[in-house]
Amino acid sequence: MLVLDEAVWKARRAAHERRVDAWIAPHLERRRAGIKHPVEDFLFTYYSFRPAQLRRWHPGAGVILENGEVLESSEQVTLNTQWIKTLLEQTAKRPAHFGCFGMHEWAMVYRADGVRHGQVPLRLSPAETARVVESNRVRCSHFDAFRFFTPPARPLNQLSPTRETQHENEQPGCLHANMDLYKWAYKLSPLVESELVADAFALARDIRALDMRASPYDLAELGYPPVRVETPQGKSEYASAQRAFAERAAPIRLRLIEAISRLDGSS
Repeated sequence: MLVLDEAVWKARRAAHERRVDAWIAPHLERRRAGIKHPVEDFLFTYYSFRPAQLRRWHPGAGVILENGEVLESSEQVTLNTQWIKTLLEQTAKRPAHFGCFGMHEWAMVYRADGVRHGQVPLRLSPAETARVVESNRVRCSHFDAFRFFTPPARPLNQLSPTRETQHENEQPGCLHANMDLYKWAYKLSPLVESELVADAFALARDIRALDMRASPYDLAELGYPPVRVETPQGKSEYASAQRAFAERAAPIRLRLIEAISRLDGSS
């Protein structure tokens, strides 16, 4: 059992709160004003972890805080840590694929009457957008992206991911699989340290920016220049960024695996 000196844990808590406040404060201000941001607000709306929960600091399991307050809670949550660990381990073992070029976002608006982000214009016409999808290989391995494909786009995907086959399909080059490291981190909170949750959030936040820059949406006015994946140059830019995110994600995935192993007593 590790004992943290009061000065140490209070400094860690303050540093965590400062870091997280830079993300939370603008989101809460927009929410009060009734403004939605398709990039900056996504992690707070797509995922179920509330801003106040992200801000709350925890040292992780097996740590005692000198002069720390003990709070009792009646909330009980059942979490299948082995399912999460197996998913993370199998994902880490697979070779990374970097040839999808973000076509999942394009497949979500393919030949659709409406679009998910109706307040944001598309960069190309509907016909041009459809041609981009039809002229590229669509190979999405992530179920939570595939389930938002339009009905006409679903048969174009080379894979048919389901929740039941998630362990078999997830791969470490996938932007959304790496974004979901944040989900697995906060589901393990407060059993893992808040710094790990924040590291996963920071990664997911940066990935979301690339995800939308490479999408068919025009976010230039919001300060997000497009990655034109419909061109050879854009494909190269996307794949390079995708590789960099995979490298950033790998140690976070390993830290989560190690944390679950400690919790389960398997290491």
